Order: sequence, then C-alpha cells, then structure tokens
Amino acid sequence: MSNDTTDARVIAFPRDLTTCIRLRIREAIELTLEEELEAALGAARSERIEGRQGHRNGSITRDILTENGPQRLAIPRARLFAEDGSTSEWRSGLLDRYARRTKKVDEAILGVYFAGGNTRRIRKALSPLLGEKHLSKSAVSRVVRRLRDLFEAWRTRDLSDLAITYVYMDAMFLPVRLARRVVKVPVFAAIGVREDGEKVLLSLEIARSESTASWRSVVAGLAGREMAPPALVIVDGNAGLLRALRESWPETKVQRCTKHKLENLLSKAPKHSHAELKRDYGAIIYAENLRAAQTAHQAFIRKWKTLSQEVVRSLEEAGEDLLSFYRFPKSQWKGLRTTNLIEGVNSAFRRRTKTQASFMNEVSALVLLYGLFAMGQITLRRIDGWKDLKKVQRPGLQQAA
Repeated sequence: MSNDTTDARVIAFPRDLTTCIRLRIREAIELTLEEELEAALGAARSERIEGRQGHRNGSITRDILTENGPQRLAIPRARLFAEDGSTSEWRSGLLDRYARRTKKVDEAILGVYFAGGNTRRIRKALSPLLGEKHLSKSAVSRVVRRLRDLFEAWRTRDLSDLAITYVYMDAMFLPVRLARRVVKVPVFAAIGVREDGEKVLLSLEIARSESTASWRSVVAGLAGREMAPPALVIVDGNAGLLRALRESWPETKVQRCTKHKLENLLSKAPKHSHAELKRDYGAIIYAENLRAAQTAHQAFIRKWKTLSQEVVRSLEEAGEDLLSFYRFPKSQWKGLRTTNLIEGVNSAFRRRTKTQASFMNEVSALVLLYGLFAMGQITLRRIDGWKDLKKVQRPGLQQAA
C-alpha cells in the first residue's frame, strides 16, 4: 500500500526542474505580497482587531514576466481607511499596478540593446529564459521607448544640489540621418566631479559644428539648470569651447589637456627629435610644483626656439592653461592634467555605436548614449585624491564668502 502511495507522489511531483523552480518562486512572490498587505492593514487575514487600517477586497490574477520566466500570480486587493472616513485602493510598493514585467526583465532587455542588439537579437538572446511568446516585438520596443522619457527628465533636471568642482568637456562625432542624408555631427558631453569625488554625466547635446555658439549653448544650458561655475574645466583646446568658457565662466580656471598638446608639439617637430622633445616637455608636466614647472617651461622655450619655431608657437598658444592643474591638490594632478576621463567615455560610446550604421535622428543617438550610463553599462570611479576636494574653493563659494 505504501509503495502505491509513493508511486502516486512521484508521478504528481513536477518532473521538469524549471517548472518546479518557477512554482516555488510564484509561491514566494505571493507570500511576499501577502506580508506586505498585512503590514499595510495592520492585521492578518480574517483577524478582527482594533486599529485595523482597512479591509481585504479579494484578489486578481495577473501574468507577470519575471527574470525566472512567466508567472501567473494571485495579487491581493484591499481598501485602506482614510482619516476622513473614505477608503482608497491599496497598491503594492513591490509590484507596480499595471506592470507586466519586473524591472529586472526591463534591465535585461536594455542590457542586450546597449550591447548592440536589435529587437530580433534581443528576443533571441532572452527567449530561453523568458519565453519568446512572452517577449513580443512591441514589448521590447516599449521598454526602449520608456528610456526616452527618462532621458527627457534627465536632460532638464535641476543641477543646483550637485556641488560640481571639476568639469570635463569634449565632443565626439556620430552618424545621424538628417534631412534624408547621413551626416556626422558632434555630440558634446560634459562630465562633472562632485565634492564627494563621484563623477556624474551632466549633459549630452548635438550641434551642427564645434563652433563657439554651439559650445556657448552647452555651457549656458548647464548654468540655466542652476549649476554653479566649477573651479576647473578640463578641455582638449577647441577654440570655440575656450571662448565659450571665458565668456560664461570668467572666474573658472581652464586646464588644457597635456596629452593633446604633446601630440600637437610632436606633429610640428621632425621625427628624429621626438624623444628629446618628450623629455623636455615631461619636465614641464611632471614637475614637483608650479614654480618648477614654470622654470621648465621657460627653459623649453629658450632651447626650442633655435630648434623649431613651430614647436615653440604651439606651446605658447596654450599659455598658462597648460599648468592650471598645479594650483589644485597634488593628489589630483594625474586626473586633472588630461581629458583621459572623457576620452575613455567617448571610446565606450564609439564601441557601442559602431554596430549602428546610423541613427534615425538626434534624439535616438542621445538616448542610447544616456542609457549606457543610466543602466550601468558605463561606470566611473571616484577621482584620485577625492578626500582633498574640500580644499578646493569653487568660484560661487568664493563670491558668497
């Protein structure tokens, strides 16, 4: 008799491991929702106690796509009492009211999208886990479109509470379809360093050229969102950007990228002199302090005037902006003397966008770049020497003092 019972139990037990796991997950989700509702009501099911905050109102069945596959859940309903005697519908804080997918699923969809996948590739990559019939083309498109709404909120957000100390600014070029033709347009990016050392993407803008007017619009946009002038802006030396910074943030110091300047100098000098030029230039950039750097700078000019006038003119063009980083904490010099930070970000952008022949419009390009940050595809660590940021005086604070 016992053998027959055992056989019956074996037959009834799910033989598919995936089905078994999903069953347990469903039970865990429903139990969690029940516990959340009990906490909101202040009473367990059928418990009649003083101070109860509402009453149950049955349940509804909903199909939810989770990271563990599709689940058909029984979601409890309830009405909560208000102080004026009225009632309102209880809403779970764990599961959005009209959600058909969990946030993890949306993140997975966007993760494949940011890795270069189109709608077909996304469905193919995730169908073994989520099931292709539960992951329609329209569902994937809706997830991607939702990112545009997040982008619009991000690009207009208030920046007054960020306390930005340093800003890195640069441009990259992307192929975008404009007026029925694919053209390469500059995308202006700005990354800020907060007073706690964390780096944050501040803005992404597309323009027709790297003109002064275009860069002035970028800087004005940051100021228009209440961002105070930073202590230092690190740039590659674009003339339009430099003029825009002088006009908009006259008290902010500018640091010219020492790596870009070295490349400029090498392009002016004969190849056989490159090793000597690098050594003399290194004496300026890697000096012990500002005074030693200025001494090395003067020595470079005296020596190279007789060797290459073009090299000297290129060095003098940068002026004191080449040495601005020496006026800030020494622990931060490495991160302040070049635009390597934003160059690295631009490289990550290019790696992702090379899978795109072109973007259908400007917004689609910007949304993709923003999404790489928003979904954690690109992460930035704190600036070296961030603990010394408290020693840096920002122009806005200086005026207030």
